[in-house]
Amino acid sequence: MKDTDIKKLLYTHLLCIFSIILSIFIPSFFLENFSILETHLTWLCICSVSVTAVNLVLYLVVKPNVSSKRSSLSYKVTRFLKCCIYFLTSCFFFHVIFVLYGAPLIELALETFSLAVILSTFTTIPCLCLLGPNFKAWLRIFSRNGVTSIWENSLQITTISSFVGIWLGAFPIPLDWGRPWQNENFSLDYKDSIHLFRKLQQY
Repeated sequence: MKDTDIKKLLYTHLLCIFSIILSIFIPSFFLENFSILETHLTWLCICSVSVTAVNLVLYLVVKPNVSSKRSSLSYKVTRFLKCCIYFLTSCFFFHVIFVLYGAPLIELALETFSLAVILSTFTTIPCLCLLGPNFKAWLRIFSRNGVTSIWENSLQITTISSFVGIWLGAFPIPLDWGRPWQNENFSLDYKDSIHLFRKLQQY
């Protein structure tokens, strides 16, 4: 059973990585002058949508947490709306955190919020797909010795790695603001993705 879960987890991570790679190359066939440097806001939106879609489809297919109870349609709709509220709340929460850590409040608000959305995509979306809008389960996963399965262990590692990647990505920003590629929050998004890839390679 554990070997099967490891294989499913590996395929899930590989497909998520593949969706990020596709979000870099596929839009260039449909959008003129598309570049992750020049049109990074567009790329962030496409990347967020693709990673979210892949996570939703994979967790619906793999079903790592199968519930024995049959739920009604109203319960599913309520659960979905709660997940949307959780995701939006995390986006605004991260946006506020970035502003408190020195991001411009008004001048680059769209860029800062895009960074919050991509971080929520790498952290909140997997939590919602695996655990649902159950805040107690979230606290259990990210507390000491709260992991009970390999899926939860992977969720813990990838979420923490995303936060570490964002934090490490902040180092080059004040070093050389004169360069065009550092005018926005691109280095944070890029390093967040790279750090996540490196952690996923452990599997």
